[in-house]
Parts: sequence; C-alpha cells; structure tokens
Amino acid sequence: MIGPLVNGAALVVGSVAGALLGPKLSMNLRLKMPMVFGCASMGLGVAMIIKVKFLAPVVLALVVGSVLGELVQLESLVQKGAGKTRTLIDKVIRPSGDLSQEEFLDKFVALLVLFCLSGTGVYGAMSEGMTGDPTLLIVKAILDLFTAPIFASTMGLSVGILVIPQLAVQALLYYASALILPLTTPDMLADFSACGGLIMLATGFRICGIKQFPVASMIPALLLVMPLSGLWAAFF
Repeated sequence: MIGPLVNGAALVVGSVAGALLGPKLSMNLRLKMPMVFGCASMGLGVAMIIKVKFLAPVVLALVVGSVLGELVQLESLVQKGAGKTRTLIDKVIRPSGDLSQEEFLDKFVALLVLFCLSGTGVYGAMSEGMTGDPTLLIVKAILDLFTAPIFASTMGLSVGILVIPQLAVQALLYYASALILPLTTPDMLADFSACGGLIMLATGFRICGIKQFPVASMIPALLLVMPLSGLWAAFF
C-alpha cells in the first residue's frame, strides 16, 4: 500500500507548512486561493457527474442518503469532532488561525469531503488495491500538498488531523477493493462516480461560500448508490 501513505504524508507536510508559514502569506492569497480550490472541486464534480448511466438511482441514493445523514445528525457529529480538535490543537500548540468557530467548522466539514472522500481518492485507492498502481493517489497527493497549506494558513494544524480519516478510508478501500469490485458492473461504477460528483459539486459551492450544502450528511449516499444502481438495471 503506497498511495494512501504518500497521500497522507503530503497532507501532513502541507498542513504543517501552512500553519508555520500562515502569517507570512498575504491575506489576499489566503482569501482568494480557497475560491480556486472550490472551483476545481466543482469542475471535478461535473466531470464525474457526466459519467452517469442511470440517473434515477443516483438521485434516489443522494436523497435517501442525505435524509439518513440528517436523521443521525452526521454533520453535527463531524462539527463537534472538529470543534474538539481545534480546542485541543489550540491548547497544545497555538491558535488555529483567525477564523470564527462557525467559519472554521464550515470549512472543516468541506475539507473532510475534499480530502477524504473525493472521487480521485476513492477510485485511486480501489485502483491500487486491484492493480497495484498508485498513480492516481500520487497525483492526488501532489494536489493536496498545495491545497492543504492554504487552508492550514487560516485553520492551523487542525487540517492535518484529517489525515486520520483520509488514511482510514483509503486503506479500507484498498483492502476491500478485491472483494467489492467483482460484485460491481461498469454501470454501477459510473453511477457511483456520478453520485460522488454531486457531492464534490456541493463541496465546491461550500468552499467558495456560495451555498452551505450539508455535504457530511450526503456521504451515506455513496453506500447506497451502487446497490440501487444494480437493482435499477435488473428490474428496469
């Protein structure tokens, strides 16, 4: 397992660099670059959405998954964890930038999806698990290496904590891919990509501050979309 480790190392290095260099970066750069990363997230989302095969199960998975996420208050749980993380980092090291608590939590949830559940990360981990090729995750590592410092410059070392769920998700997909992929079809994978693209699009809107989509609550949709796509293909 190479890709998940390289990606995790890039996130940690980028976060530490951003936290240390934050005061030296111009305010204009710190404010404008997240807009660029949000735009990139939206572009990636659109590229993933156009792969859709069956739109109905994708929409159904997104709606049902989001309802389940709201019922268990998934976003609230993530925000509580983010708040505790920030408090711990502030006590041990130094204040995590100059963001308000509300701004910090909004960005933290969006970054959780961007770093841990992006299409590149999901497919990269599954691809390496099946073929042994870590190329996709190494490409993602390069992107994260430049993305993390910008956000860490205002959010502090809390961004680096995201390496824990990121590594957990990618390692799980890496080891489970040999069991998951034989049960899937190209159409199911295409619909999975489209569902992930919708979440990435919502993440981009959130990072740019355009609309505060409940992206954490939308995550359960990723667990539902492939079974629903398979059932749709079988019966319709």
